[in-house]
Amino acid sequence: MLGWWRSRGNAERFDLFVRATFYLTYLALPPLVLLGMAREISTVALALISAVGLGHVALSFPLVHLGIEHYLGRAPYPRRLLAIYLAFITAALIAGKLAFPHPTPGKPDGPADGITLIVLMLTITTLSAVVGPRTIVLASLAGGAYVWLTAPPGRVIFTTVMLLFVAFAFRTTLWMLGLVWELDRSREVRANLAVAEERLRFARDLHDVVGRNLSVVALKADLAAQLARRGRPTAIDEMLEVRQIAQDSLDELRAVVSGYRTADLSAELAGARSLLDSAGIDCRVIGEVDVSGEPAGALGWAVREGVTNVLRHSAARTCTITLRGKVLTMSNDGVSTSDFRFGSGLTGLRERVAALGGAVTAAAEAPNRFVLTVELP
Repeated sequence: MLGWWRSRGNAERFDLFVRATFYLTYLALPPLVLLGMAREISTVALALISAVGLGHVALSFPLVHLGIEHYLGRAPYPRRLLAIYLAFITAALIAGKLAFPHPTPGKPDGPADGITLIVLMLTITTLSAVVGPRTIVLASLAGGAYVWLTAPPGRVIFTTVMLLFVAFAFRTTLWMLGLVWELDRSREVRANLAVAEERLRFARDLHDVVGRNLSVVALKADLAAQLARRGRPTAIDEMLEVRQIAQDSLDELRAVVSGYRTADLSAELAGARSLLDSAGIDCRVIGEVDVSGEPAGALGWAVREGVTNVLRHSAARTCTITLRGKVLTMSNDGVSTSDFRFGSGLTGLRERVAALGGAVTAAAEAPNRFVLTVELP
């Protein structure tokens, strides 16, 4: 259970919390009211009111779910279910008033007042997830007006204020849920844009370095073919130039690819901080770069692989990169300990580091952290 919860992102966790707040309200409030009325009504009436409460729960659960999904843009508006729900609520209020038209002897109110109060509170709770703020306010005022028909002015004011407070609390929670999901989507978009920008940079470098030379090769090859058809000996010179241009292009291409395959540690650290920040992840770098040559390249490659894992396989909010000589440690949160696997990227990193006599360790640590350590001799 804990592993399932930790594997959820922050937006998913808050979503579950908001829905649970609605559902627990339906499960907690009706029993409290029924216990308060148990001494005032018969067993048969108590059973009937309990059945009505269960019917309300059966309608409220799917209506709140569909209302939240519609608010988040994932489902159509539950118009038909809302109409059924409002008809059910109206019937419940009328039935309660007809069943208990008089107050309990010796008390200023009766069971009908308790039924009205709990039905109105649960109705406003449900409507908070389905209709807009203006409609919620009007519904709360309508609930107060209904109480005004049979209750003293003081109770009317109290009920109206309470209904407005319930509407404000639940509607604000729903608004916060929308913001959380929007921030989550923005983080994913920023990460995708950073990856796309890197791809564009690579494509631009290839075009600038290789594109011109390939155009010259095509032109020279066509010229050599025309000269060969005419029996001109200069065709040989043209083909030799084509070979030289091709060799130069190959060297330039290797230089470009080498710049991407050989990771500079300082550049990778700066790029990691920028990329993670753009994805909404707080990145801290502790220590200084005091290695060079192949060790620096291996550690730079470790930073690149680690950042890739953070973006692809976690819901991280923080990431810490620590340098101590030839030992690099990357630690991030947002990882489920039950979902960890030593994938192909880490396997390739381990092989690269092993060629230098070093070691790579990667492990998930409780409660939700992942630690990558690269140690060179």
